[in-house]
Amino acid sequence: MTLPAIAMVAVPTRRRRTVEIAQEIERRGFAGIYSPSMFGNMSFCEALAWNTGTIPFGTAIAPIYQRTIGDFAQSAAAMHEISGGRFRLGIGVAHGPSHIRMGVTPGKPLGDIRSFVEKFRAQDGLGALPPIIVAALRRKMVALAGEIAEGVVFANASRSHMGASLAALPAGKRDDPNFFIGNMIPTCISDDIEAAKAVNRRTLTSYGFLPNYRNYWREAGYGEEMDAIETAIAEGRRDDVPKYFSDKWLADNTLFGPAAKVREGVDAWRDVGVRDLIIVPSSAVGNQVKALEEVFAAFA
Repeated sequence: MTLPAIAMVAVPTRRRRTVEIAQEIERRGFAGIYSPSMFGNMSFCEALAWNTGTIPFGTAIAPIYQRTIGDFAQSAAAMHEISGGRFRLGIGVAHGPSHIRMGVTPGKPLGDIRSFVEKFRAQDGLGALPPIIVAALRRKMVALAGEIAEGVVFANASRSHMGASLAALPAGKRDDPNFFIGNMIPTCISDDIEAAKAVNRRTLTSYGFLPNYRNYWREAGYGEEMDAIETAIAEGRRDDVPKYFSDKWLADNTLFGPAAKVREGVDAWRDVGVRDLIIVPSSAVGNQVKALEEVFAAFA
């Protein structure tokens, strides 16, 4: 089968080891390496530019408020050149808690993304710039990605709703193999299905506190689950939030279980139009390194 891409972060104290694992991911033929925003994903991508030779890689995502546009452009142009065009700049507006940590007051998401892309591409004297991939959940942002970017990437999306989401793209973009259509999907490979489900529920608990994600999942048909989560939050029962992620919701938004079941899930995501699936591995019995070992075994 065509292997998916893999998400990974360069965790403090394991950064050099993470680069070595990335080289193994490349050797095994996975489709790409994409790094979420924590622990300096732009710096990790620069390491990948120097230490890999063929595999595509990128940020998924870099919040547009965390650097100046000029700094983004200079770093992105350098990685694009050094890697021979393998780098993709995935950008997004991130979420309320991230804005507080960054000390920024964002504007309207659609306007901020459009302005960022225009100013980024207007940078002069840096050499060629990489493709831009826009992070999206709702259909207006998907449509904007189809208008101004070279791709769109979801995170924790619902498979049953993906057709409706991708309908916001022009048909030419949906059918263009060079237009990136990705989804970051939480994945736990384990023969202990209940343990794997529990891992994915923990992984996604923080997203249940984000209004934009709840609005998306409500749109995707999970109103009952979102009502229960909002009631728990309002009543101060924060620890109860993960239990309201139903088994149906979990199967629609994550991959879990034995290796064969996860491989079937990858195919199912491709069947709904996600060409560039990015598995976000967690383990029921260990850390990121262990989770990646389980991914290697499942797709050997």
